[in-house]
Amino acid sequence: MALLGAQLVITLNMVSLIQKLGNYSFARWLLCSQGLYRYLYPDNSELKTLAGVPKDKPKGKKGGKNELNGKPETFHIPRSLDIKLETTPVTPLDVVHLRFYTEYIWIVDFALYTGIVYIMSEIYTSFFPLKDEFNLSMVWCLLVVLFSFKILLSLTKQYFTSEESIGERSTCIVAFCVFLLIAMAVLIVDESNLEVGVDPAYDSFYENASKFLENQGLSSVGPASKLILKLSLAVWAAIIGTLFTFPGLRVARMHWDSLSQYEGSRGASLLLSASLCLPAALALLWLRPVARRYLADRVFSGMTEPLMTDQAFDSLRLVLVIATILLRIALMPRQLQAYLDMAQKRLDVQKKEAGRITNIDLQKKIASVFYYLCVVALQYICPIIMCLYLALMYKTLGGYSWAALFYKQEAALPEQKPVENIEGMEQFQMAWENLKMVFTEQVYRGLFGFATWWCCFAWFLTTALGSMYQSYFRIS
Repeated sequence: MALLGAQLVITLNMVSLIQKLGNYSFARWLLCSQGLYRYLYPDNSELKTLAGVPKDKPKGKKGGKNELNGKPETFHIPRSLDIKLETTPVTPLDVVHLRFYTEYIWIVDFALYTGIVYIMSEIYTSFFPLKDEFNLSMVWCLLVVLFSFKILLSLTKQYFTSEESIGERSTCIVAFCVFLLIAMAVLIVDESNLEVGVDPAYDSFYENASKFLENQGLSSVGPASKLILKLSLAVWAAIIGTLFTFPGLRVARMHWDSLSQYEGSRGASLLLSASLCLPAALALLWLRPVARRYLADRVFSGMTEPLMTDQAFDSLRLVLVIATILLRIALMPRQLQAYLDMAQKRLDVQKKEAGRITNIDLQKKIASVFYYLCVVALQYICPIIMCLYLALMYKTLGGYSWAALFYKQEAALPEQKPVENIEGMEQFQMAWENLKMVFTEQVYRGLFGFATWWCCFAWFLTTALGSMYQSYFRIS
């Protein structure tokens, strides 16, 4: 096995590049170099002037009574007060103290470096196909998926540790139960209707794992049953759906705010609408009667063959996933600015309310919008990062080819022949070959095909529910 091949050189060069480019961050560039501006809350003197509250006279050298006690000055102002907030550009010094800033910088920059490693590996393997060498870019992709999952889990955990998040906690529990039910229903759908590849993957794994155990002289009825496997996948899918719930609701809110902001621009409105609807189209591409039957199976009148081959259709799905994600990333600054505009909109809603509010509460209401900017950015980008790198792993480990879009290729999967005990063969080499015998391309297609489709489906479903909520219960 060529462990010290060109892939290791690519990995080491990228690690060196990451160390040298530590001061340059694509994630920071998205926040601080795209024209984003934040809203400044009015200080106490401005609020007193607007509300007609008499200003306290300074007492001694240290000022008023509240300053002597070491407590912030508190006074009440009318909620209907007409306040126009000042704006200032978002700078690196502003965002460095925000919550989850480190996690945001890490996941976005690491995902970018992983993408570069993957592209370089794909270029290399297109000229020099791998034989006994492991694709190291898959390790990078797996790390990105795991880090994204961990960050989403940390964000969701906040709803269970905070005493003020009873509603959010209940929403997460309900979402888990609903997604678990949906996942179990999806997993019993026949492959002729929903081609996620779980059943063929299990059949391949069962057959090859049984042969492997027989070659080792072990008597076994085979690996875990299909029911246990599907139950495990359903639980994993329910967890993913729960983690995507609040990010989906947040993206839907930012989408509606962005549409109102760019209402006069047809181009921007079209792109925003396309970015919201494309996940639905991605989920439909795995429905065989809707997509493959018309594009790759049916021969229309006047034609001698279908519009595209099965291999080209599989590659087309992956290309559309990548295009959708790139569109979402390109629209990210617009969406984040729509979120920052919530500071002024909160005050506009407050004007219609009766009663009074303290200056501290009003200032917190405005400052909290910018304080959670990195949290919102993570909710926006982590789901699409997971979808992207699961799709890339699906393509590579599943044995698909980008070139299938341009010319025909043979549809047969390469046969995985079991490796018997050969004298003189190294133990590691034997273990690797046996592992390849069990985890075939068919197995990877089932695992990552279901993972990719489910992430796209959960991404679409949560944003759709958020859009429905914004349509019927939106407070203007």
